[in-house]
Amino acid sequence: MAVLEKGSKKLLNAWAFYDWANSVYTLTIASSIFPIFYSALFLSEIKKVQAFGFEFKSTALITFVTAFTFLVVAFLSPILSGIADYVGNKKNFLKFFCYVGSAGCIGLYWFDITPDRIHLSLIFYFMGLIGYWGSLVFYNSYLPDIAFPEQQDSISAKGFSLGYIGSVILLIINLAMVMSQDDGASKILMMRYAFVTVGLWWALFSQYSFYFLPKGTSSGHKVTTTVVFNGLKELKLVWNQLKQNLRLKRYLYAFFVFSMAVQTIMLVAVYFGEEEIAWGGNDEKTTGLIVSILIIQLVAVVGAYLTSRASARFGNIKTLIFVNAIWMSLCFYAYFMKTPAEFYLAASIVGMVMGGIQALARSTYSKFLPETDDTTSYFSFYDVAEKIGIVIGMVIFASIDQITGSMRNGILFLFLFFLAGIILLFRVPKQAN
Repeated sequence: MAVLEKGSKKLLNAWAFYDWANSVYTLTIASSIFPIFYSALFLSEIKKVQAFGFEFKSTALITFVTAFTFLVVAFLSPILSGIADYVGNKKNFLKFFCYVGSAGCIGLYWFDITPDRIHLSLIFYFMGLIGYWGSLVFYNSYLPDIAFPEQQDSISAKGFSLGYIGSVILLIINLAMVMSQDDGASKILMMRYAFVTVGLWWALFSQYSFYFLPKGTSSGHKVTTTVVFNGLKELKLVWNQLKQNLRLKRYLYAFFVFSMAVQTIMLVAVYFGEEEIAWGGNDEKTTGLIVSILIIQLVAVVGAYLTSRASARFGNIKTLIFVNAIWMSLCFYAYFMKTPAEFYLAASIVGMVMGGIQALARSTYSKFLPETDDTTSYFSFYDVAEKIGIVIGMVIFASIDQITGSMRNGILFLFLFFLAGIILLFRVPKQAN
């Protein structure tokens, strides 16, 4: 196969298509059907579960496990990304995490909260989460390799848009499967089948991206113990370079803070809706939550496009400041909402700013990078900042939920992170130093 030139339409589309493949995980597993499924396993109003020798509130347990997974990803990604650039096989790492995540999704078919199965079940959940976020380290690092700076905003937004469209298609299929059943047990079984479809979709559709994406940018070397330490040395070198790049360093600080809040809200939104909104009945709750997720995904396509246009007119940083202000307002609104109609309104606003802030944050960082072939190590910093931020945000949120017994208090607390993010964005220099 001929190597495609940087900036070519086929190469850009192949890169963006991985969003189509893997975004079904974030929609079905992280955001919609799995949270509903997980909640349905607790038949009593007192939603407690025994795990690791402790009794947890159900939502707090899954939040803590999620935070732990992100901590593992944050620890491994700098080492693996350094190795990938040195050895020149970032595509193999991308494949590995893709297949781990796919297997984890399929394994969720057997998820159960009984004491003899809860730990194995959480391992499958862990695999799906680490597979998705681990693969993003290498997927994101391809952006400056396959696209020129003037192409990066649009192709980044296109990737998110493809992801939203593909994931909505599969969710509609999964929704039809679930709602075709009359009793609760049959609906839960259909949800288990939905997890299998996510794993298969992810593994199969990613093959198009794997076929066209280049193997890597460096010459091949064998993986040895020395290479592992070389990866850490490269990471230290990048950090030293970052300290000399004031604009990139300050942007990373801002990204760390606002991403902490954005990702936490996205990961707990459905759990919040399930627990805090008065739906009326279980069927109404299941339908209402999935409909709200569909609203988020469909509006997010428009949001990603509008944010890309706004950044072209007003600049990336100004647009990010505005979007963060909307997120900050949402935290206050979410604290007081109680009815399904109020939740649908919040879902619409979240959708408008969710895709936009993710796509723009990624492309802004890519634009601020200095000229380098070591893109994976630089993007590992981006990834580590995001993951450590998620760990802090999720642990704080889960702790507030566990201690106070209400997720509303945790959502309100996230207001402070958006405020800090806006302040830090104002400090990012307009020009590179």
